[in-house]
Amino acid sequence: MDQAKIRNFSIIAHIDHGKSTLADRILELTKTVAAREMRAQLLDSMDLERERGITIKAQAVRVFYTAKDGETYQLHLIDTPGHVDFTYEVSRSLAACEGALLVVDAAQGVEAQTVANTYLAVESGLELIPCLNKLDLPGAEPDRVAGEVSELIGEPPESILRISGKTGEAVPEVLEELIRRVPPPTGDPRAPARALIFDSEFDQYRGVIAYIRVVDGVFRKGEAIRAMAAGTEADIDDIGVFSPQMMPTDQLAAGEVGYLITGLKDVTQLRVGDTLTTRSRASGPSGRATEATEPLPGYREVKPMVFCGLFPIDSDAYPDLRDALEKLVLNDAALSWEPETSDALGFGFRCGFLGLLHMDIVRERLEREYDLELLATMPSVEFDVTLTNGDEIEVHNPSDMPDPGTIEEIREPFIKAQVIAPKEFIGAVMELCQERRGEHTGMHYLSPERVQLTYDLPLAEIVLDFFDQLKSRTRGYASLDYELDGMRPSDLVKLDVLLAGDPVDALSMVVHRDKAYEMGRTLTEKLRKRIPRQQYDVPIQAAIGAHVIARETVKAFRKDVIAGCYGGDITRKKKLLAKQKEGKKRMKQVGRIEVPQEAFLAVLELGEE
Repeated sequence: MDQAKIRNFSIIAHIDHGKSTLADRILELTKTVAAREMRAQLLDSMDLERERGITIKAQAVRVFYTAKDGETYQLHLIDTPGHVDFTYEVSRSLAACEGALLVVDAAQGVEAQTVANTYLAVESGLELIPCLNKLDLPGAEPDRVAGEVSELIGEPPESILRISGKTGEAVPEVLEELIRRVPPPTGDPRAPARALIFDSEFDQYRGVIAYIRVVDGVFRKGEAIRAMAAGTEADIDDIGVFSPQMMPTDQLAAGEVGYLITGLKDVTQLRVGDTLTTRSRASGPSGRATEATEPLPGYREVKPMVFCGLFPIDSDAYPDLRDALEKLVLNDAALSWEPETSDALGFGFRCGFLGLLHMDIVRERLEREYDLELLATMPSVEFDVTLTNGDEIEVHNPSDMPDPGTIEEIREPFIKAQVIAPKEFIGAVMELCQERRGEHTGMHYLSPERVQLTYDLPLAEIVLDFFDQLKSRTRGYASLDYELDGMRPSDLVKLDVLLAGDPVDALSMVVHRDKAYEMGRTLTEKLRKRIPRQQYDVPIQAAIGAHVIARETVKAFRKDVIAGCYGGDITRKKKLLAKQKEGKKRMKQVGRIEVPQEAFLAVLELGEE
C-alpha cells in the first residue's frame, strides 16, 4: 500500500483507564472482527490480563478504515503494556509509531503512568492526540480533567476529544483525527531493509515469532536476515500481518507492521529493540548492497532488577519447576534464573525480574499453568560490592554477601519516583518517602487539587510493600511511577538470623545500618511466635557479622520429672533433675530445628509494622 495511506499509532494510558476497551471499539467500528467473534479486551490474550484488567504483552493489529474524504487508510494499532515494569517495551512500541492516542479517565484524571508515558511519547517525537475516556460514568469530571491534560501537554482544553470506549461515543472522530494529524511513515522502500523488533513470542511448533515494524526497504518470504545487535542469522520461513489473527503475506514493505517467523528456538536471539536487516548474499539487482549498516537507535539489554528465590513446597516438584521455568523463559526473555540451594528450604531457583509486577505475574503463571505450589523468599535487588583488594562483584542474593571485613563499599540501585496524589495527602506521602530513605527533589501542582511529588528512593526500599503503603495512606488516590537512576553508595549491612547458633540463609537480608536494629528486633519477635517449641530452649538471634543485635528465646516444653517423687530425700529429686538436664543438653546437641513455612512469611510481613 502507498505509504501516504498508512498510519501507525499506539494507545498510551494509566492502568484501567480504558485502553483495551477503546481498542475493542476500533476493531468493531472498522469491522476487522466479526460480531460473533467479538469479546471484551480482545487484544488481551492471557487470562491474567483479563482478570487484572492490565495489558502485560504488547499486541499489534492492522485495520482498514474508510475516512470521510472517501479514501481507505491502513491503520496499524500497536498496543502497549501499561505498567512501569515494562517501560522499555513501551518505549520500543512507541518507537514503531508516528502517533499516539493519550487516553485519560475523565473520573480519575492524570496519573503517574500517564505522565511517564507522555514523556516517552514526546521523546520519541510522536504526534499526541489526547482523549478523555469514560464520559458515561456518573462521576466523570471532563472539565477538570481536560484542564489537567492541557497543563501536561499544552493542548487547549476545548480541543481535547471526549469519548466513551464502552458505548463507542465519538470513536469515529478519534479515527478521523488520527488520519488528519498523525504523519504517514517516511521510510525509503528502495533503501537496504531495516525493521524494528518491538515484541516477540514463542510458538512451540513454529519457534520465535518477531513482531516487527519495517522502517526501510522490503522483507520477503525466504530471504536471509540478520539481527544487528545480537548477530543472529536466519531465513524468513513465514511473514505476514495481524488482523488480529496472523495472516501470511508475500512481503512487508516500508511503513508496515507485521510478524516474521524464522524457526529459531531461542527468544533471546531476537531481542526486543533489535534491528533486523536482510543479509546480503551478493549485491542487489541495481548493483547496491542489500544489507543495512546502521542499526535503529534505542536498543539496550534489559537487566533484571528484582531477585527472589522460588522453592517448591513439595521438594519432589523441583524437576517440574525447572521444566516450567525453561518453558516460561521461551516466551519471556527478561526472566533470568539459576539453581539455588538453601539449608532451610532445599532446592529451588534464584530468579531475576524486571520489577514486582513481573515477579507476581511469573509466580502466578507458574502456579496456574504448571500446577505448582511455590514459596517465594523476600525480594531483593542487585548490589555492586567493591572489596578491599579492589575486586568488584555483583550480589543478587543476601546470603552471598562477602564478610563485612573484606568490603570497601556497597552500591545499591536508586530510582526517580513520581507520586501523584490529592493535595491533602502531601504530608502522608512525604512521611512514607522519608521513612524509606527518600530524598525530596521536586513538587509540582498539576491542578489546584492534585500534586506531583518527585523523590529519589533506593529500589530496595520499595520492592516489598511501598505501593501498598502508599495506597492505604492516601485512601487509594495516589499513583506511582518510577525510572532507574543508577547505583549509589550506601551504608548497608547484611543481617543474619541464627537459630540455636546456626545461620538460616533464607532469612538473611541486606538493610541500611540505621534500620538494622529495628529490623532485627521485629524479625526475632515475629519468628519467636512462628517457630514451634522444642524440648529445650531455642535462641533466635539477629546478627551483623559476629555482633548479635537482637535476641528472643523460644521457651522449652517442661516435663515435671519429680512429680511422682512424694516425700523422700531432696538428693533423690536433685538426681532426677540433673539426669533430665543431661538429656536436654544431649537433645540440644543433636536436635535440628525445623523451620515452618510460616516463619518465612514473617519476613514478608516486616513492612506492615
